[in-house]
Amino acid sequence: MRNLIGSLALLAILLVAGCGLAETGATAAAGASSEAQQAKEAKATEARMQQQINAAYQQDAARRKAAEAETQ
Repeated sequence: MRNLIGSLALLAILLVAGCGLAETGATAAAGASSEAQQAKEAKATEARMQQQINAAYQQDAARRKAAEAETQ
């Protein structure tokens, strides 16, 4: 009887520990997914910013060209 109670107690401890490990694994997976999503969004933001910078350079070049044309 004493051995049965000890086995049940050990089983209960292992089940509780297993739940914690599963939760930790799920949390880690969710964190990795979130980090991947943030990286994807950061790359998209970087691409948009680069497009805006390029557009600003083109606009500035067009203004300088127009100003040069007016002075000649």
